[in-house]
Amino acid sequence: MSAPPTVGQHGTGSVRTLVLGAIGVVYGDIGTSPIYAMRESLHAASHDGLTTEDVIGVISILIWTLIFIVSFKYVLLIMRADNRGEGGTLSLVTLVQQALGHRPAWLLALGMIGVSLFFGDAIITPAMSVLSAVEGMSLVTPTLEPYVIPVTLAIISGLFIVQRWGTGAVSVLFGPIMVTWFVVIAVMGLFHIADDWSILWALNPPYAAGFITSNGLATLIVLGSVFLAVTGGEALYADMGHFGRRPIRLAWIGLVWPALTLSYLGQGGMILAHPERAANPFFLMVPPWALLPLVILATMATVIASQAVISGAFSMIKQAVRMNLLPRLEILHTSETQEGQIYLPRINAILAVGVVILVVVFGSSSSLAAAYGIAVTGDMVITTVLASFVFLRVWRWSVLMVMVVVLPLLVLELMFLGSNAIKIPHGGWVPILMAAIMIAVMWTWVRGTSHVQRQARRHATSTQALIEMLGRSQRLVAVPGTAVFLSADPDIAPGALLHNIKHNHVLHETNVIICVAVATRPYVSNTGRNTITQLANGFIRIDMRFGYMEETNLPKALALARRQGVKFDIMTTSFFLSRRSFRRSKSRGLPAWQETLFISLAKSAASATDFYHLPSSRVIVLGQQMII
Repeated sequence: MSAPPTVGQHGTGSVRTLVLGAIGVVYGDIGTSPIYAMRESLHAASHDGLTTEDVIGVISILIWTLIFIVSFKYVLLIMRADNRGEGGTLSLVTLVQQALGHRPAWLLALGMIGVSLFFGDAIITPAMSVLSAVEGMSLVTPTLEPYVIPVTLAIISGLFIVQRWGTGAVSVLFGPIMVTWFVVIAVMGLFHIADDWSILWALNPPYAAGFITSNGLATLIVLGSVFLAVTGGEALYADMGHFGRRPIRLAWIGLVWPALTLSYLGQGGMILAHPERAANPFFLMVPPWALLPLVILATMATVIASQAVISGAFSMIKQAVRMNLLPRLEILHTSETQEGQIYLPRINAILAVGVVILVVVFGSSSSLAAAYGIAVTGDMVITTVLASFVFLRVWRWSVLMVMVVVLPLLVLELMFLGSNAIKIPHGGWVPILMAAIMIAVMWTWVRGTSHVQRQARRHATSTQALIEMLGRSQRLVAVPGTAVFLSADPDIAPGALLHNIKHNHVLHETNVIICVAVATRPYVSNTGRNTITQLANGFIRIDMRFGYMEETNLPKALALARRQGVKFDIMTTSFFLSRRSFRRSKSRGLPAWQETLFISLAKSAASATDFYHLPSSRVIVLGQQMII
């Protein structure tokens, strides 16, 4: 996904462009939900046969769920809780962290769970969306039904293959295609409302309340399917940094929300007049001659929805790496002009394998619907909980006001979470398993790195003590040029520096110790990038700060340091890195399984040379073995 500048700095033309981009990227997932949400909701409500009150009640719940969850919670409320323009679970975590002044364990746990659930959703969404669209082929002619799975797999495979080259070339088509999609589903819905005008009673909230009260606990089964209508709602907040608050709101109010409402009303009106079409109401809204074009358009829309969630997963994992929740991963840029166009090969492979497995194992969108929803509901509950802390500690709302605003939302979302929990034995375990694996990986990495840092400090030499010792030493050979060393702790001498002195017995004319820190904001300005400290005996320490959405490009930051007065020639500069390898100890600081996993993660981490964008011809890597 691209990252255009903020809206406030641009005119009307730029706003229109951003609105079009938001329609193409942000609303892909929620925009394709009418394909299956209505069908699954009616199926859940039809165990004793469908009555007129059932259809109107289900449509009413669908419409008012969009109003409460998307319009009120995200568009009106949560999108105001941005971290310098950026949204998403990790942005809320950083806002709460700033307000508290530290990052407690419970906050870290909520962030991990949110990231893990989003990742699980990123695997399920392409499978569910594309499969539901391609299934329309069997309505064109039953002879095409055997080809649904192969065609779905071919589309999904192609989607993940092209990630390597980026989506910049085709992303300009996303907006127009999705605008066409929303206009088409709105016209389809508007046309069928006339089938039975009584469907308009669904706009009256007492019909939703009446359905819930009359069906009691059985309503939970229906709510589990109704929630499919708002999957993708989290994208409004997560993608705020890419398009801005105003364009996303304008797109929702001006096109997406009316189109979705008309589509659900139209499907309901058609079913009241033709109950036999409840099996697949979306595709049966059009005459036979228009079915194939609709299937093609739906497939294009679901591919765009899948692309949006894949790009979102890349961005989210990148943030997690920057915040040291995951080991370094290879991050490739697929566009020279758009900063947000990134590609993570390992994450792409994991997503691709996961999506293919889901399509093959579940075989239909109806079966997969049982696995869909629980990840999104869990993520939404976490967003609400974190937002309540922001309202209290950052916005300074009173406890009473927070309860009045947040409690109804939390109760509603917990109802949806409970309704989706019913589906755990029938497929809901899939996203839970995915999230559990992801949480175990992040917890192990955070705990392991903390353990390694404690071990390192135990046997470390302070930077100041080393500099003083080197000033008295007569055995070292002084060589011209500049040596750059990276250190995770500014008070501890870098391991690469110690090993270079021990094995090579040389000391460069200028020695720069760089300490990289990730700020609790998405971007750091050049004025706040470097803090330069002149040490003794030719040593300089530069504390570099990068935002969690930025690339840790050390050469660019060093070029800035030159303009700030640090004198060195990049052509005579060498970068010394320490490559740690770990060996188990008899007295383990970590459980055996966690120790094994941490060592495996450390081995698979991407090269520091690539991660920090260092010139490979000027990098010297020194090995270091640690016992953990």
